[in-house]
Amino acid sequence: QVQLVESGGGWVQPGGSLKLTCAASGGTFSTLTIGWFRQGPGKEREFVATIDWQDRTIFYSDAAKGRFFISRDNGKKMVYLQMNSLRPTGTGVYYCVADSGMAIMDPPPGRYRYWGRGTQVIVSS
Repeated sequence: QVQLVESGGGWVQPGGSLKLTCAASGGTFSTLTIGWFRQGPGKEREFVATIDWQDRTIFYSDAAKGRFFISRDNGKKMVYLQMNSLRPTGTGVYYCVADSGMAIMDPPPGRYRYWGRGTQVIVSS
């Protein structure tokens, strides 16, 4: 069983930056594909970014591409999401997710078995 705990959310003005962190425990972290999803107010969960266990395959949503950067530290069992040039549409709860298998582009939420409880991000002036 894998446990995921997100942190780093908060309030930021449009154009600002935040770095989210996901701490993992249990399971064999270094073999897991990790990702981030966002759920905006009144919306369904949507894919943001994913990175495979070997750091060789990374995918971003079109909205995140060029502004967000996902990375991982297998030794520390940590995953990061650096978010730059944030927009009000980036408001929502950000979830860290994990599962075995390959990273794929635009995965559905059901692709991942393990979910954290989320961290709230508010982008507003």
